[in-house]
Amino acid sequence: MNKKISVLLFSIIATIAILAACGNTEEKKVNSASAEKETATSETRVIEHVLGTTTIKGTPKKIVTLYQGATDTLLEFGVKPIGVVESWAEQPIYEYLRSDLEGVTIVGLETQPNLEEIAALKPDLIIASQVRHEEIYGQLSQIAPTVVSASVDDIYETTSLIGQAIGQEDQAGKLLSDWESRVADFKEKIATNENYPFSVAVTNYRADHARIYVQGFAGSILQELGFKEPKNLQGQNLEIVKLNDKETISQMNADIIFQFMEDDAAVKKTYKEWSEHPLYLSLDAVKNEQVFTVNEIVWNLAGGIQAANLMLDDLYTHFKLEK
Repeated sequence: MNKKISVLLFSIIATIAILAACGNTEEKKVNSASAEKETATSETRVIEHVLGTTTIKGTPKKIVTLYQGATDTLLEFGVKPIGVVESWAEQPIYEYLRSDLEGVTIVGLETQPNLEEIAALKPDLIIASQVRHEEIYGQLSQIAPTVVSASVDDIYETTSLIGQAIGQEDQAGKLLSDWESRVADFKEKIATNENYPFSVAVTNYRADHARIYVQGFAGSILQELGFKEPKNLQGQNLEIVKLNDKETISQMNADIIFQFMEDDAAVKKTYKEWSEHPLYLSLDAVKNEQVFTVNEIVWNLAGGIQAANLMLDDLYTHFKLEK
């Protein structure tokens, strides 16, 4: 009998010990998860940018983007902003982003954001640009932590800045690494063309003048892909060349011209007049039937890493290269 009691007591004690151990394990798991969550929420990062330094606590969830490239790029991190500025065309939001931005608040224009509307959203992060928002940086910073890019069309700067600001540096690195892999693939494939590297002019017609985008979004990407600047503009470190009269058309001269323009009567009139001018007809691209119209939003107005990949898709298709 005593032996049976001893066995029973031992079993009870063992069971209690096991239950206690399990309880401690579960408690540790809960405490560990809580600690991780608290760390993510309370983590503080200091972000250096062109207008100074910005301290960001935790992971921003309510983000306002104040230039097109930031809006485009933030979505590639799987993050939907709560407020964006109106698009330059296809207002209020570019069609290629519309489904991803359904329900977001429009907070004014890129050149003139509405500070009251931004403040009403109570954001925990604002992404701005020096070229557009330097004068209101102080006011933006009073609303929420604000990080600033130097330009509006540098995909490397915008992607890296956003990655730092939202704590996704690894994703930023992956996005840029994937882009660089595509660039390398394109350059390897197009190099088999005996006429490569081509000189390229990216042109835009307005109601009263024309422009050549030597740098900017499209120009910088084309140069990264190994293309040369227009023949008469090489080595001059130019960004945008404004052509005020038809006598300057020769500056467009290149092996290939990629052009875009608004669907506007005055713009079409300008293009017709310029494209019938003898100087235009003497351009290499014109004589060789190498003038092509491209999507202005993708090639000029969007400015983010999604648009960069769409532009590269266009170039793969144009040169009949396998993606």
